[in-house]
Amino acid sequence: MSFERPWLAQYPERVPAEIDVDEFPSVVAVLESAIENYRDRPAFANLGKTLTYAEIDQLSAQFAAYLLGELKLKKGDRVAIMMPNCLQYPIATFGVLRAGLTVVNTNPMYTARELKHQLVDSGASVIFVLDNFAHTVQEVIADTQVKQVITTGLGDMLGFPKGAIVNFVLKYVKKMVPEYDLPGAIRFRDALALGQRHTLPTVDIEPNDIAFLQYTGGTTGVAKGAMLTHRNMVANMQQAAAWVGTNVRMGEEVIITALPLYHIFALTANGLVFMKFGGLNHMITNPRDMKAFVKELKSTRFTAITGVNTLFNGLLNTPGFDEVDFSGLHLTLGGGMAVQRSVAERWKQVTGSTLVEAYGLTESAPAACINPMDLADYNGAIGLPIPSTDACVKDEAGNALPQGEVGELCLRGPQIMKGYWKRPEDTAAAIDADGWLHTGDMARMDEKGFFYIVDRKKDMILVSGFNVYPNEVEDVIAMMPGVLEVAAVGVPDEKSGEAVKVVIVKKDPALTAEQVKAHARENLTGYKHPRYVEFRTELPKTNVGKILRRELRDAPAAR
Repeated sequence: MSFERPWLAQYPERVPAEIDVDEFPSVVAVLESAIENYRDRPAFANLGKTLTYAEIDQLSAQFAAYLLGELKLKKGDRVAIMMPNCLQYPIATFGVLRAGLTVVNTNPMYTARELKHQLVDSGASVIFVLDNFAHTVQEVIADTQVKQVITTGLGDMLGFPKGAIVNFVLKYVKKMVPEYDLPGAIRFRDALALGQRHTLPTVDIEPNDIAFLQYTGGTTGVAKGAMLTHRNMVANMQQAAAWVGTNVRMGEEVIITALPLYHIFALTANGLVFMKFGGLNHMITNPRDMKAFVKELKSTRFTAITGVNTLFNGLLNTPGFDEVDFSGLHLTLGGGMAVQRSVAERWKQVTGSTLVEAYGLTESAPAACINPMDLADYNGAIGLPIPSTDACVKDEAGNALPQGEVGELCLRGPQIMKGYWKRPEDTAAAIDADGWLHTGDMARMDEKGFFYIVDRKKDMILVSGFNVYPNEVEDVIAMMPGVLEVAAVGVPDEKSGEAVKVVIVKKDPALTAEQVKAHARENLTGYKHPRYVEFRTELPKTNVGKILRRELRDAPAAR
């Protein structure tokens, strides 16, 4: 059947309707092309140390040779990497991929329970972990299939004497490295030295081989591994690069990578797309330390930055951010959660750069919709489906809905995952017989083909039979100058089934619940008014700064 794509008429100049998925057979081929074209250009920088593409080539080849030559891993074996943003991450990740193995990205903040689930479920035989988090590995390793642990200190790639100082300060001054005991573990530098004794064989990597097992859905219960193939990752890199690349300078871009590379957004948008451009990923290890983050931005002339709404909001509220040099900044991409109008407008005012909202999922590697890069101002949409991507809105019965109607957003394209690891039922529930991925997000499409997320299906609040979308309530409350952060959730209510509750972090200590309610009355229809207002010093968030509404819903009802 023919499929209408009204969005193509809105595509910016020079953005193609389709991308060439076959230009690179694998993520490794992308890396090899970047090494060939940009050999002596800087590739990754962190804590004052920079590695060139040639150095990434050499070190990742050594790590791959260690995994194959010393550990005798076989094609398709899984290697878990439990690292924040540091130079070891790209070396290890590209090493694992060059060896024909699968990367299992592991959140360093995982509890022992979460880590054990992921290691057991993925069947990882090796884990590479930063010293700071090795005590968690120690707790669970006996219950997993892991045969080899590789450890490293944050300073290990920074050279002497800086690396030794960083490691000493973290362990003995800041006490950020809990004691651990992992008999048989090897240090990363020793693994690289062992790798030098072996020649890296030619590994045949197929487009459909799994590059990453990317765990997702922890918010809906047990985390599932999305199988992202080399083809999925290359396709999404090609799609995003075609979209954002119309005004990049090859070999000269510097992107601020504050979201962790183990998260799919930064992995593709920063790690892969900017590698294709021959750019430099300037990695921020701890973006939560906003003062230090702003100081680093002041000493770096950057051209691009990605982030989530809470990150941009945090920067805007950190003293000194308005003194950063934004003259080179031409790309600000927001995703991972809804971008709030108040944040987008302030970002434009302070930096001169439009905060362009994008939308994606782990299951779509991740980008599916992005706003045009030449957008003058925030428009509230998640954008247009990117090249080679179809999108539609379906009702409960799976029928496509007309323009303007709200239903579940469904996606189709070469970036959609192979399925969930060892979970055929979950895969069948997520991807229908026609290849549509059901996102669980409620959306509508306008006449031009722009999509608007109304909310997560499961976050929707039902007040007396009316749908209330938390995003809308949050947007309105966030307009108040006294509000730093806000989350809206539904709480049980005898009369109306559910009632709206807002949880607020104050910017102005004098802000009252009555002021919040009065502001809501002016801007929202009756059933959307928050009945309950709670103030907290902080909101619960995921590792990338998404607000966890679920935790607020499950908390004992504070009135």
